[in-house]
Amino acid sequence: MKRKADEDLADEPAKKRTSRRTNGSTQFREGLLQQVEKYQKEYTTSEPYKHGVIQALLDPQLLRDVRAEVQTNLSFTPKETDIYKIHQSGDLANLDGLDDSSLKLLPSLLSLRNALYSPAFREFLSTVTGSGPLSGKKTDMAINVYTPGCHLLCHDDVIGSRRVSYILYLTDPDQPWKSEWGGALRLYPTVVQKDKDGKEIKVPGPDSTRSIPPAFNQLSFFAVQPGESYHDVKEVFAQSPGSQLDGDEARVRMAISGWYHIPQEGEAGYVEGLEESLAERSSLQQLQGSGDQFDMPSHDMRQYDDTSQKMDDATASGGPLDEQSKNEAPLSEKDLGFLLKFIAPIYLTPDTLESVSDTFADECSICLEKFLSQKFSDSLKTDIVKQEALPLPLATSDIENQTSWRMARPPYKHRFLYRQLDPQTGSESESSPSQKLLTELLPSEAFRKWLQLATGLSLSSRNLTARRFRRGEDYTLATGYTEDESQLELIMAITPSEGWAADEEPAGDDADDRKNLEHATNATATDPLEGKTKGSEPLGVGGYIAYMAGDDAGEHSDDGQSNDGVEVPLDLSTGARASRPASQKKGNKKADPAVYQAVDDDEDDGVLFSMPAGWNTLGLVLRDKGVMRFVKYVSQQAKGDRWDILGEFGVDSSDEDGSVVDETEQQQDDDETSETEIDTDYDKSTQVDSDDGSD
Repeated sequence: MKRKADEDLADEPAKKRTSRRTNGSTQFREGLLQQVEKYQKEYTTSEPYKHGVIQALLDPQLLRDVRAEVQTNLSFTPKETDIYKIHQSGDLANLDGLDDSSLKLLPSLLSLRNALYSPAFREFLSTVTGSGPLSGKKTDMAINVYTPGCHLLCHDDVIGSRRVSYILYLTDPDQPWKSEWGGALRLYPTVVQKDKDGKEIKVPGPDSTRSIPPAFNQLSFFAVQPGESYHDVKEVFAQSPGSQLDGDEARVRMAISGWYHIPQEGEAGYVEGLEESLAERSSLQQLQGSGDQFDMPSHDMRQYDDTSQKMDDATASGGPLDEQSKNEAPLSEKDLGFLLKFIAPIYLTPDTLESVSDTFADECSICLEKFLSQKFSDSLKTDIVKQEALPLPLATSDIENQTSWRMARPPYKHRFLYRQLDPQTGSESESSPSQKLLTELLPSEAFRKWLQLATGLSLSSRNLTARRFRRGEDYTLATGYTEDESQLELIMAITPSEGWAADEEPAGDDADDRKNLEHATNATATDPLEGKTKGSEPLGVGGYIAYMAGDDAGEHSDDGQSNDGVEVPLDLSTGARASRPASQKKGNKKADPAVYQAVDDDEDDGVLFSMPAGWNTLGLVLRDKGVMRFVKYVSQQAKGDRWDILGEFGVDSSDEDGSVVDETEQQQDDDETSETEIDTDYDKSTQVDSDDGSD
């Protein structure tokens, strides 16, 4: 039912509508604005940082009318970045700028906006939070809809002139939200640590300590504080298969999210130059206040022991090698015997190595499927499935005290479980197949030689981390590579569960690729207000790793969304982005069907390389300065956790003449007589067809 005051307001010219914002204070619950002391006391004593929650904020009929207008007259755009997945309306701050015919469709929404930014309510919030004066001229609000799978990861809201952040929930008033559906606002505590210069830095803990579930007509708010106001929104969980308790259409977390800003020119409390100063401070906070030295896992690049490599190479060649030749030596018999314990024989043959090297030289990235031998792969899968079946504690302290896992932190950069080499012993005490990958194969001199043959690069150091991304918990946010020298990065995908990517056969040409993409796009259109998918359900469980081109400096303004992150293309989000066999490019005469590269696309979407979670696939990427990398949040809907090993390898900057590129030719000349012996002997001992390599 529309109120006459709202109808009259919608009929007024825009200039008069702007001047009548003061009348919005009558929409609040009776007596609310006189309870300043009550809410001020609750706010100042709240933990883990100061925040407030007000139930029954407004006249409930007004919010019912707003819901009806939103569902009938507004459209929503699905948005996904490394930090969030939501459906969002357009900017609602400039409602006054709408023409009269459009505004007649949204009288209740306009009335709500006027109430939230009325002088009376701004004074109320300013007093409760102690934030100082709040602007009524610079409004900043949008409607966000979270359906199953949607989420917002940890951030602090610090951008430009923001002073107070708020969320007003518009969930279904006739079906109260259940906490087990997820969607809660979670707050993170911080601890003060001193950096190497004695400067105090606030670092958020890995676990949230306050959870605020959504509720109709509930307002949550807090003052925006650099390095302190860290929060996220827990994923809205999908209904369990077979459950008849409710449908996903009930799990629509609709809310108005926005900010109050510092006073603008012409308003009481305006301070000239303050907005520019705050913008500069927020940028400086992001650049200098990150406290990288407190990050876990630490980035510990270990130098290779070239002495042992020289001795091995001298033995293989029959004499000492000079400095230039040390990285050109072929794999010795000893190397091959060691590598055959782990790697499929096909990847140790000269023809395949030449194909891999040519493709990597052209693309600077490559995916190698069925990389591990069948025997080792089978034992590895059994090991990981067994580990995943064991229950894990929820709290970080319990995980670290009761298991061999450590928790990555801080959460505004990443959160996942990890293991690294023991810095004291250089190895782990366990001897499981997963640990053998981390402690035997990947750090070995033999594998270093193989990498150099496969990539044409000379490698000087390495950093290895085994990672486990838990469903409904873990991710890494996009961070840029800041070093001047390029770095080789390795991703060993060892996720045993299925359902991470679309089950499509590699396309034969670009036209087929585009057809597949169009099919995937059309099949996953959604109506967020109905909370269900039209057509087939998109995968959308995340867990993929992506490398993307960095944004140009200065591209974002302080009016943008908080921590917008890196936009994710639709086909990457839904798992429809495919791989195809390496193209028969010039110099790539012997392309092997086991060697894959990313699909070409006429449109540059910024994705340089991507790889879904999967089993027994090796990805190699040459990462340049500025290139961003992230692992998308793993949804609760995934069929299992995401497992991988990340390797980072320093590239010898003195090796700019590409001398290692021709190593495959030397390997082919020296090993032609041994190739048959490798395949034949290995097949006899393991009963593996060398054309398959692994399961």
